[in-house]
Amino acid sequence: MPSVEFVLPHWLYWAGLIVFPLIAMYLARQIQPEPGSRSNGIAYFIWAVGGFFGFHRLYLKNKWGILYWPLFGVILYASSMEREARIIYSDAVGAVSAIESSTARFERRIIKSDKALDKAQTRMAALPEDDERGRKRQQRAIDKANKSKAAAEVKIVNLSGELKTLQPKIAEAAENRKFWSSIAFNAFIAILAFMLLDLFLIPGMTRKALIYLQTNPDEEVQREILADDRELAGTGLPGVIDRISLFTGEFVALWSVIAVFVYYYEVIVRYVFNSPTNWAHEGMFLMFGMQYLIAGAYAMLSESHVRVDIFYANFSPRGKAVVDLMTSVFFFIFAGTLLMTGWIFAADSVRQNEVSFTEWAIQYWPVKIVIVIGAVLLILQGISKLMKDVSLVIAPNKEMTNGS
Repeated sequence: MPSVEFVLPHWLYWAGLIVFPLIAMYLARQIQPEPGSRSNGIAYFIWAVGGFFGFHRLYLKNKWGILYWPLFGVILYASSMEREARIIYSDAVGAVSAIESSTARFERRIIKSDKALDKAQTRMAALPEDDERGRKRQQRAIDKANKSKAAAEVKIVNLSGELKTLQPKIAEAAENRKFWSSIAFNAFIAILAFMLLDLFLIPGMTRKALIYLQTNPDEEVQREILADDRELAGTGLPGVIDRISLFTGEFVALWSVIAVFVYYYEVIVRYVFNSPTNWAHEGMFLMFGMQYLIAGAYAMLSESHVRVDIFYANFSPRGKAVVDLMTSVFFFIFAGTLLMTGWIFAADSVRQNEVSFTEWAIQYWPVKIVIVIGAVLLILQGISKLMKDVSLVIAPNKEMTNGS
């Protein structure tokens, strides 16, 4: 299989985090299709993102989509065999490189020993016949040089034998890589051909699916009706702040959908094309970090933060408001500290144009700026909560439209 060298451009990453939630929020507010219906638009969408598995056919009640799966299984198996062959090839090539390096080192040792031997023999010849002590010293040098040379020659012979055993292994691994890559590629081409054919067949399959559903409707799905988050918003200025928190919470919640597509892509390129990425993981953990920060205001509005409320839960609404007012000082200390430190981090990051240390080198300064944005949203929501609590303490019998 050919490798995939695609690296997500920085501008597309940041634009996707902004544009995708806006489009998703717009679509979520449109009139939903009737249960049991099928549409070409959704079919083509599934074809684009899941056509590799034939999901678009299964969506259109066409069981021939299952025929995609054996081909995909062939790709997975062939890719795994290619990956094993590549590991064997890489290990063998690495061993050859190590043997060549060791051989060169022992050859240098032989040259060094020859020089030491010539030097010792020359000195031996220059010594007087009666200088037994000097002759013994030079003889020891000669013996040492000969021993070192002989050991190096033995090592070279052994390394040469190992090298001969590795050459066939390298050739076999290279042949296996080529073979399994060809198998995976042919199966991949077959799937692409089926997908191209289905690109033109989808309208007809949609019509057949609608006819089939008239006599064989889908099983009815019981859906739980959840409370509308908009009911959490208060009135007046607190209501304005609440609606900002609701909007930002919904906005970043849709980032989780982006993660589904990115990790789907990562799985495909890793196990089908043997081309794992770094940018997918780095981009997602940065995204989830920013999501955590921005969603803090929404979590506060919806009371989703974890807390131990053994005594607090039994208080009346006014009693809870009194306790919240007394403890709000600690909240604003925390939120204010987050804002100040986040501002320092963001300013330094912008000034230095900070980027990550990976080869993707994504900008870090937008992430640091999100710390400031999250802190501002949290403080605003804290102000909204404070105003509601004051109003509840002053007028406990007045109905508050705050979702509680």
